[in-house]
Amino acid sequence: MHRETLAQTEHDGRHGAAAAVTADVAIVGAGLIGATLAVAMGSAGVRVAVIDRLPGSAQVAPTFDGRTTAIAHGSRRALEAIGVWHHLARHAEPIRDIRISDGRLDPGGGPAPVSPLHLHFDHRQAARHDEAVTPMGHIVENRHIRAALFRRLEDLSTVSVLAPAELATAVRDDSEARITLTDGRCIRAALLVSAEGRGGMLREQAGIRLHRAGYSQTAIVVTAEHELAHRGVAQEKFLPAGPFAILPMTDDPATGAHRSSIVWTERAELVPTLLRLPEAAFQREFARRFGEHLGAVKAVGPRFSYNLSVQTAERLVAPRLALVGDAAHGIHPIAGQGWNLGLRDTAALAEVVVDAYRLGLDIGHASVLADYERWRRVDGLAMIGATDGLNRLFSNDIGPLRLVRDVGLATVNRLPPLRRFFMRHAMGIVGDLPRLVKGEAL
Repeated sequence: MHRETLAQTEHDGRHGAAAAVTADVAIVGAGLIGATLAVAMGSAGVRVAVIDRLPGSAQVAPTFDGRTTAIAHGSRRALEAIGVWHHLARHAEPIRDIRISDGRLDPGGGPAPVSPLHLHFDHRQAARHDEAVTPMGHIVENRHIRAALFRRLEDLSTVSVLAPAELATAVRDDSEARITLTDGRCIRAALLVSAEGRGGMLREQAGIRLHRAGYSQTAIVVTAEHELAHRGVAQEKFLPAGPFAILPMTDDPATGAHRSSIVWTERAELVPTLLRLPEAAFQREFARRFGEHLGAVKAVGPRFSYNLSVQTAERLVAPRLALVGDAAHGIHPIAGQGWNLGLRDTAALAEVVVDAYRLGLDIGHASVLADYERWRRVDGLAMIGATDGLNRLFSNDIGPLRLVRDVGLATVNRLPPLRRFFMRHAMGIVGDLPRLVKGEAL
């Protein structure tokens, strides 16, 4: 089987029109979700071809993606089960506590005051009596997750990675899926998977309707250096324009500086002005929202911005096609659950495909894909409803609503069983879980 790496590939005569790859599964998109699915299936012996328009070297560059990912405890178990976690453990900062509070901006320009009514999740209170105490999750820079996935892919002889490569055409019929790349290479597979993200040719080509709504919000993503250690505490401040998340990172390996990843949700029309501010003015606005709980603070490194929206595909499957991750459902970053939702997609799809493969069944058959869709539809819709509702409830400064939500936070904080229920949901260990999310091998 022709094998390539995620490093830059020189296209020459070997990749002419006659070049072909035969696989069981072809995945379009080698991002965080597509690469995870490739590792999961490849680790179980399924032959996988992964196509991406960018080489791996571009995807792990610090300037490519400034975001971090909150890897919930259940997602960590899946990464351990497929042999990825040990490649990135040293880059992962445990989330030991989560503090959720309601705040507003000080009209005088000082630090944003927060309500004394808050919700505090302590990881020691999440475990049942028969479970070991573990962090609720970990914060890892996206580039380190990609690098760990790519290293694992290189170990798998069952996986071919074609990158950089552009998808030209895709044809699906009763017997197989056939895709052609712009350089003439062809891939034949029993199943085609779209891990293309929120946009994507395959979903549109399949005629799957997309329900989408934009938020009048944009996320600014930066790294903060602060005087005091965060001690593994993640903070979510709900300001009138949107949530301001402070996520604990590992200390800077070069300088030892204490760091946190910031997802600063702001009114979309204000973001261009904020990003153009002179350095001193931007730092003042940043520190004003961050607060004083970790001492002196400053934003360092590149500033990234991402428009926010919510979307869901009307169907997760079509003949010989499955959607995973953001191609299936994209949510607001509030609570940091988007990647974990996609991880559960990959774990569920890998499970139904691998089970069918081992029985000698057609892994692209409609019955196999129907099992995947039934399994994942409820979780996706529930997460969309929860994140959308929270954002709309908290992203305002309406007095009566502020009172109701503050009382609600305080009430949950005073009820340990209810607090534990929410913690376990955030950890991704509630519901009908795939084997990988339970920490079991496929």
